[in-house]
Amino acid sequence: MTISNKLHQTSNTLLLISSIYSSLTKAEKKVADFVLNNPEDALLSTITDLSEKSAVGDTSVIRFCRKLGFRGFHDFKLSLAQNLVNAPVQLSGEINYDDDTDSVARKITQNNEQMLRNTLNLIDPATLNQAVSLLMNGNRIFVYGVGSSGITAMDVHYRFMRIGLSAEVQRDAHIIAMSASLVGKGDIVFGISHSGSTKDLVDPIRQAKENGAKVICLTGHAKSPITHHADIVLLVPSKESPFEGGALSTKIGHIHMIEILSTLLTMNMKDKAAESIRKTAGSVADKLY
Repeated sequence: MTISNKLHQTSNTLLLISSIYSSLTKAEKKVADFVLNNPEDALLSTITDLSEKSAVGDTSVIRFCRKLGFRGFHDFKLSLAQNLVNAPVQLSGEINYDDDTDSVARKITQNNEQMLRNTLNLIDPATLNQAVSLLMNGNRIFVYGVGSSGITAMDVHYRFMRIGLSAEVQRDAHIIAMSASLVGKGDIVFGISHSGSTKDLVDPIRQAKENGAKVICLTGHAKSPITHHADIVLLVPSKESPFEGGALSTKIGHIHMIEILSTLLTMNMKDKAAESIRKTAGSVADKLY
């Protein structure tokens, strides 16, 4: 099943627009900009109205809808209507230089809470279940990530190891390239890249896929290069506020998704996971005062 065919079934439409924005054409971005800034107006528009308000042709609106995985404009509007009905009230969390300490703390907390809600809105249970099955039945698991994503990759490795999965983690671009060249059929590669466009990760992922390995990727961009080589895409929100500095904002969504995935794995592995957790906890028990 391609990403395009599954997008509208799995996620909040407005969040999905943000997640694929970078892959849209210039005309499609005009439609996206109008919808993101005026969702209620877009909902009440005909295809001709929306094309005129976006200053594009009708065909650009249709292509935009299909990029999201909808069959046409009507399906897009139905999904948008559902999203708007269920949308929580959101307050402005933008941080200003004249904000006091209490305001900064409250706004950051609010932004982080919204990140968690947005991550939940992007979750497709069927995709998560497929990832769980793949990880449980694979021979070896290789977790790759560079830069800030490398830190997240270490957390994934830690969680997998604690529940008894055979996994290793690599953060160095050269080691990742060499490791990916050696994986094969039956192996699982778990690649983490928020942009989905990091060459040091995308190229090894492609090599691993060509070698016959199954690929799971965690990213914030639904149609980024890494997704073209992935069997399963775990999508997190892509939008960041300027004051969040990038890494923490995106990492919250990533870690939240990983927590859900590892919990599902633990539940499905039952006795094996429980025994592994008991053994690993016991192995470091005497390290505490």
